Amino acid sequence: MNIFITGATGFIGRHVCALLTAQGHEVVALMRRPQELDLLRQRIAALGGDSRRLSCLAGDLGQPGLGIAEVVPALDVVVHLGARFAWKLDVPTARRVNVEGSLSVAELARAQGARLVFASGFMLENREHLEALGINPNVADGVNWPRVYRRVGAYEASKLEAALKTRAFALEKDVDGVEVQPATVAGHSRTGELDRSQPLYQLIDNLASGRLAMVPGTPSHWLPLVAVDVLAKLIAVAATASPVPRQILALDAATPSLADLLTLVADELGRKPPRRHIPLPMLSALLKVPGLPALMNTEPEALHFIQTSRFDTRATERFLTAQGIVMPPIETVVRATAQAYRDKTEVAVP
Repeated sequence: MNIFITGATGFIGRHVCALLTAQGHEVVALMRRPQELDLLRQRIAALGGDSRRLSCLAGDLGQPGLGIAEVVPALDVVVHLGARFAWKLDVPTARRVNVEGSLSVAELARAQGARLVFASGFMLENREHLEALGINPNVADGVNWPRVYRRVGAYEASKLEAALKTRAFALEKDVDGVEVQPATVAGHSRTGELDRSQPLYQLIDNLASGRLAMVPGTPSHWLPLVAVDVLAKLIAVAATASPVPRQILALDAATPSLADLLTLVADELGRKPPRRHIPLPMLSALLKVPGLPALMNTEPEALHFIQTSRFDTRATERFLTAQGIVMPPIETVVRATAQAYRDKTEVAVP
């Protein structure tokens, strides 16, 4: 297949490109800095991909028409993983890149008659959270988006808006659309590799650095996880298999509570895990004090992803089984991730 991908240089995107090229597909990456293609090829090769099957088009999600000046080759699939991620992201940038950019990618898929695979997030399946924000997951119109942006921050709000509007576009234009809803990404199940920009890496770093004295939330709170290699396999089969569900919740329901997760990490790091809990409203209030977010290396927006809601993953599990994908024990993934962090930081210290 000929597959176009955004977000190829990101942590998840690199793993997806490695899988797709190793399977013999031709992959065209949208790149803001096409001069870095050789570096991306090296990274893809290091992950077991066939870098000869990777090419690029210069472009930018934040530009009209994706900023593509060249002729786009005929495509079978468009995979949209790109997004601007940052806490305290400004609203105009979030909407321009994450919302309008997503619709531009969807339009490319429509124009090419290609399947559209796009990543949203697991919070789209948290019905209680959506209801509190005044969002009907089946209707893109009628949402008070300025209120949502104020409530949860520009990053999460823009991802929610992008998902609902991309869903609506795909239905209206009869695009073969597949939405993958990832949980928070954990490291590779075998190597533990995790990019330092990922929220779980920051959580591990906070624990290792002594900045995590208490467990956010209650004993029932958790941070849903998915191993990056499992997520990459799901995205790859969503792009190439048939039939495929319109929505795939990429989440390991066996993820332990946040307290137990931190205990696993602490055990690998040789640290004492935090035992006491701090209510999320109290922690959120503390993080409004100037300087504390930087001191604690935690932003209030990140707290929305720590929750008590559980999810029905039976459809995903059936799809995994049908595709021959085995989800490794999440405790093994967490330990591997913590070990990789420990090994990397030990090497970094003289």
